[in-house]
Amino acid sequence: MKNIALILASGTGSRFGADCPKQFVEVKGKCILQHTVEKFQNNKNIDEIYLVTNPEYVDEVIKLTKIYPKVKKVTAGGETRKDSSYNGIFSIPYDEANILIHDGVRPLISNEIINNCIKALNTYPAVCVAIDSTDTIYVTDNDGKILNVPNRKTLKRAQTPQCFKLSLIKKAHELARYDKTCVVTDDCGLVMHYELSNIYTVQGSDSNIKITFPDDIEFAKKYL
Repeated sequence: MKNIALILASGTGSRFGADCPKQFVEVKGKCILQHTVEKFQNNKNIDEIYLVTNPEYVDEVIKLTKIYPKVKKVTAGGETRKDSSYNGIFSIPYDEANILIHDGVRPLISNEIINNCIKALNTYPAVCVAIDSTDTIYVTDNDGKILNVPNRKTLKRAQTPQCFKLSLIKKAHELARYDKTCVVTDDCGLVMHYELSNIYTVQGSDSNIKITFPDDIEFAKKYL
């Protein structure tokens, strides 16, 4: 069974404040997206890579990634993350595979995390990378009043990849395609919404950050 990385890079980078989407910001001679693609290109267990990007940047991404032989296709994203994920998932021409859905602006993912995700998919149909919450988390109302303080031992901070059997995540997206009651922020949320599978966690890393703000670039430079 093929192990496939689906890299989502459709964001506009509105919080980042640069002149271009943050996935195209250059760090150490390459843009952030290239650093991310390289992590999967250089992993011996990844067979193919598919990318999703803003329709305006499809040609640019094709040029940036043509040096990576595992990249098979670049697809235009949609209006929402769910739409972009749908477009990417259905661009993969297989009935079944292990699929690792990863943020294009998480360039510090390690081989260990990638390998552990693939290993976990040999046992579970759905897994997500996550790390323990070291901070106390408050549940508040709209006015900021604390309503509840959950036990942080049961709380995890989600990262990517989010990983699935391809047939499972395709089914989730098919169900959600025209379901206006399904309001979720990621692919795990879709699987949970339709109760298609339990989802298990794979240990992530504090360094596997999502580049969101300019200060994150300085952090990334130290690891890249």
